[in-house]
Amino acid sequence: MIRTRLAPALLVALVAFGAARLALMPGVAFWDTGELQAVAPLLGTAHPTGFPTYVLLGWLASVVLQPFGEPAFRMNLFSALCLAVAAGVTVDLVRALTGWVALGIAAGIAMALTPIAWAIGTHAEAHSLHLALVAILLWLLVAWDARARAAVPTDEGPATDDGDPPAPTRIDRGDRYLVAAAFVFALAVGNHSLTLLLALPVGLYILAVDPRIWRRGRLVLSCVGVLAVTLVVVYLELPLRAGPFRAALVYGTPDTLEGFKYIVLAEQFQGSLNDPFGELPRKFGELVTRTVAQFGIFAPLIPIAFVVTAVRRPRYALLTGSAAAITCFFNASYVNADIGRYYLGPALMAWTWLAILAAAAIDVLSAAAGEPLPEPSSSSMSASGGHDRTATGTWAGLAAILLGLVLIVPTLAAVPDRYAAVDARGQTAAVQWTDHTLQVMEPGAVIVSWWSYSTPLWYAQRVEGRRPDIAIIDDRTRLDEDLGAVTDVIDANLGKRPVYVIRLDPRELALLAQRYELHYIDGTDASALTQVMGHRSAGG
Repeated sequence: MIRTRLAPALLVALVAFGAARLALMPGVAFWDTGELQAVAPLLGTAHPTGFPTYVLLGWLASVVLQPFGEPAFRMNLFSALCLAVAAGVTVDLVRALTGWVALGIAAGIAMALTPIAWAIGTHAEAHSLHLALVAILLWLLVAWDARARAAVPTDEGPATDDGDPPAPTRIDRGDRYLVAAAFVFALAVGNHSLTLLLALPVGLYILAVDPRIWRRGRLVLSCVGVLAVTLVVVYLELPLRAGPFRAALVYGTPDTLEGFKYIVLAEQFQGSLNDPFGELPRKFGELVTRTVAQFGIFAPLIPIAFVVTAVRRPRYALLTGSAAAITCFFNASYVNADIGRYYLGPALMAWTWLAILAAAAIDVLSAAAGEPLPEPSSSSMSASGGHDRTATGTWAGLAAILLGLVLIVPTLAAVPDRYAAVDARGQTAAVQWTDHTLQVMEPGAVIVSWWSYSTPLWYAQRVEGRRPDIAIIDDRTRLDEDLGAVTDVIDANLGKRPVYVIRLDPRELALLAQRYELHYIDGTDASALTQVMGHRSAGG
């Protein structure tokens, strides 16, 4: 039975991995991608919130995937693997929710080829791991729900005064799914703080499944203990690698209490949530536009699918509906990110709703053909918590295949356009710029850079071991080492070693042009690689 269930999931995982691999970025990139490509192989620390789960698992992936290429490529490959895991788990999640493997296959492939999901699987990204962990979390919670409903209490305590059945006093095998869910939730928090938006939905779901869970002290303590220990172990990576076992690349000072709080609580990004209750019509319109772009012709069906899910799987609707609503509400007002990535969780959930809608249509078609489906029973529940209807009547099976095709054909038809949009194979600008910059800079040089350009330079120097003679001074470096303003760094080094700059702020560009004699190497101002030749004379 397990092998039968694993085969479709593995097949879809291979399809998802193949799609990501075909569009995979070949090397290092700018911005946060370049940072993660450097931090994970070095087991370093990243910008807030530190992403320790990603760093730990990314480091492991970098070690395991050594035969497949350079470290940057391995981290890109890690994202492709995360997308594959998310797609494979979605197959069995949908099968557990609907009873139909065909719908699971369709939903898994469609989810993986949704533009935001496919794009995230082509380069190093903490959000690719977030998608995989959310899929696993949903699977575990649904499995626990099914086991909790089918469980027969063992080691019963005394009967309750209100006549309710006594609760088990030990953790049975079904409860272990909930303990595992606590572990995965903690890993997801350590990967991305977006997971915290799922805390209330998960809590509501647990209470809906077992309203008296608070009376099961051992289970509650086990979940809380696993959650707490996992968080502690994961977040210890930050102070340990910034302190006694210092890594080659460390962001901030997470080995101090204030520095740890600054990273973990993302104090750098405070104020990024802008007027959450303002301009709601505009935000709703943007959400609709985004949904249409991701789901195409299925976008209008998503509200209907959720209503059907609420009728057929009310607890799952409570979990995913509240999670999607809270996440979308937050995203609509969060202004300090490439926000499209933040909708991966809701996109996954929407595909499961569409699959449940398709399952309802199968029941209607089967009933119309005089072939009603059997009701699920505890004896027919699979290990993951779903009633498998694959072996039911001919009409139902044909309807499942037909509706599975309906779910997936529009996605497959859009593949050429989507592939063209997500194809990252030609994104070699960071590689070319880094090679050029390292060749141009004189021995012992200092470059006063900013984030987007600093990250591939760090990768080249600290991962690949190139140009150890140069000093890369980022805005973060200036803060951590108390080096002062950009001009302070330039003045401290000018005349002692070659000084290069590449800046973004227009005010800084004007100041540099006014204060220094500049040699523009790659452009017409200091927004491209520029060498500082000396101070301007008083009359200049």
